[in-house]
Amino acid sequence: MTWIIILIIIGTLLFIAELVLLPGVTIAAVAAFCCFVTAITWAFVEQEFLTGIYVLVASLAIIALLTALFFRRRTWKNVALHTDIKEAVNSPASKIEIGAHAKTLSRLAPMGTVEINGQIIEAKSIADFIDPHTTVVVTGIDNFSLIVKPL
Repeated sequence: MTWIIILIIIGTLLFIAELVLLPGVTIAAVAAFCCFVTAITWAFVEQEFLTGIYVLVASLAIIALLTALFFRRRTWKNVALHTDIKEAVNSPASKIEIGAHAKTLSRLAPMGTVEINGQIIEAKSIADFIDPHTTVVVTGIDNFSLIVKPL
């Protein structure tokens, strides 16, 4: 009877891990299913028929209770993050105007660095490669980098 209880506890822990940590049908769900089936089968074979029925009902009740508990809305409100991100990242590239001139500090192949208005900013070349110390013009902004072409 001890092994049956241990298998039910292990199956319950694996089922909780499946619901909370590993959503989707993963190895934890399969292992939990195997633990429950083994415990139920063992109870029917090694114990009385009535004990097998009790283990079956207890296992189904545990699964139903945990599923109902974890899929309630209130359960996740206690662990959910309730703050909003209200600020944006101000990159130096967003302050540069299109058409501005810059000087390459490194070779743009196609990524590198340029100096513009005393700031060093990452840049991406439209053309193939641009050598260092070449004057370039800004043609666009892509996230945190400038898009440039030779002047």
